[in-house]
Amino acid sequence: MDRLIAKADAIRPLQKKRSKGPPPHKKPKTEHTTHDPVVNSIASHTALPKSLRASSPLPEGTKTYSHIANKKLRSELNRQSAHAARSKALLKDAELLLNEDAGKMEVEGEMDRTWRVGQAEIAKQVGVEAAKGRREMVLDGGPYRSRYTRNGRHMAIVGRNGHVATFDWQTGTMHSELQLQETCRDITFLQDHSHYAVAQKKYVFIYDRDGVELHRLKSHIEPTRLEFLPYHWLLVSIGNPGYLKYQDTSTGQLVIEHRTKLGACNTMTQNQHNAVIHLGHQNGTVTLWTPNLPHPAVQLLAHMGPVSSVSVDPSTGGRYMATAGEDGIVKVWDCRNWKGAVREWAARGGTAELDWSQRGFLGVASGGTVNVYSKPSIHTPFAAPAQPPLYLTHPIPHRPLSSVRFCPYQDILTIGHSSGLSTILVPGAGEPNFDSAEADPFENSKARREREVKALLDKIQPDMITLNPEFVGSMAPPSKLTPGEEIPFARLPRFQRLQVQGKADETELLSDAEAGEGDEEAGEGKKVDREEREKRKMRGKGKSLKRYLRKQRKNVIDPKAVAIREKLTKEREARQKARDAEKGASQEPKSAALDRFKRPS
Repeated sequence: MDRLIAKADAIRPLQKKRSKGPPPHKKPKTEHTTHDPVVNSIASHTALPKSLRASSPLPEGTKTYSHIANKKLRSELNRQSAHAARSKALLKDAELLLNEDAGKMEVEGEMDRTWRVGQAEIAKQVGVEAAKGRREMVLDGGPYRSRYTRNGRHMAIVGRNGHVATFDWQTGTMHSELQLQETCRDITFLQDHSHYAVAQKKYVFIYDRDGVELHRLKSHIEPTRLEFLPYHWLLVSIGNPGYLKYQDTSTGQLVIEHRTKLGACNTMTQNQHNAVIHLGHQNGTVTLWTPNLPHPAVQLLAHMGPVSSVSVDPSTGGRYMATAGEDGIVKVWDCRNWKGAVREWAARGGTAELDWSQRGFLGVASGGTVNVYSKPSIHTPFAAPAQPPLYLTHPIPHRPLSSVRFCPYQDILTIGHSSGLSTILVPGAGEPNFDSAEADPFENSKARREREVKALLDKIQPDMITLNPEFVGSMAPPSKLTPGEEIPFARLPRFQRLQVQGKADETELLSDAEAGEGDEEAGEGKKVDREEREKRKMRGKGKSLKRYLRKQRKNVIDPKAVAIREKLTKEREARQKARDAEKGASQEPKSAALDRFKRPS
């Protein structure tokens, strides 16, 4: 053992004293270099434990859980919160492109305006590939509506007279083209460009990429608008009968249908943040719907006439909603309080069509022009009905303008009108940084297949759709316990639960106490008027309440209720016998006339 210790240099120092200057024929040794190869091999593969390392400071706004009593749970939640905050900070530092003003036009002088720049000048200044987005598609069978896939690569168009086409707009590859020879009102892609749904004259039809009819959804009668919820795999439709219907495209089942009771509806959109459906009705109201509520979650009187278009801003997490009515007024609403319109202005030309881009640009098509507004001017509250500063404008002589749609991850706005479709360039409208796991514009068939399988495995149930999706994964609220006791709130008696909630009626407690005192006085020979006590007990119980309680009673013979009544009767008789025994008056039961026919026991 001594030999091994001496060989490992455990007694001698690990590092020799260095001379003032190394010899010219030898390389200078580093401070970690020793004469023992064993020590060198161990030092090169040894690191300081993570618990002893100096950690980087936490970013501002990191959530802490100091109020949690459990030390293990508190440390775990603090560790997860710190990891999430550091990951967001590193992700923000790793961005190569500007997040604030990505590609937005800027003017040189104070007197210059961005809306004075025309499409011809913009097409000359941008790149060759970006300039291909400026197109004019002259088609018969309008007015047209358009829809893009989530990655912005494929496009579907539908004409009012039955012309339907899907294609890759970047390469010009046509997937399918149909002449349905009947009225078609809307079109939408499903999980990707391989399937799409068309709202035709009587039913909703689903086609594949080649234009082959796959399904006819007879439960969706006279549809006018379609939406697809990608995380829930739900096809949503609204039609002339006024029924909002959710169809699960993965199982083929009709999940739920809601009767709006507001007549035919021609306006529908979805909030991409929480998957809530926004409907605009003919009486000027806007309603918000979820599958788990039979009534609207929010009902708002937005306009004095019919609502022509509704859109939700995806750049702010669904906080702002824009509506346009037949009265020619455009309004921007804050979805967090609904206390009034943030901004409102009159659109020239009457009826307007709206759509928000991924970067918060609002496109308004009305009359013969398309106007684009940028934030933060449209989000800033302004009392006067004045038009916000204009970012871009483009005249279109073809009327009426039936739809506007921004292309995801591209600075392109598509306008549908009676003579076909027109696409214009809106610098800074598209999101430049895409998530390849979420929506990849360059995915191949294998990546698309893998993404579809993962989306099916991660499908969210319709019951999870709410106005506030942040409740998922949050901490449970503290239980309501009585002070000083560890009895759960649900196990407390009714009167104590009301006391904890602050809703107890103290008159009931007073009447019970007076009733108890009356019983004691009666035992002593002092009787309290029974009628007075009954009046106190019946306080607040009038004829209307009696009528309501009578209606609530079930006219059904329940075995449990019969057993409970028998048990209560036996207990009442036992208490009466005990009371008689205490008084010492053992009274014999009176004999009845038919007792002679009883058999002796």
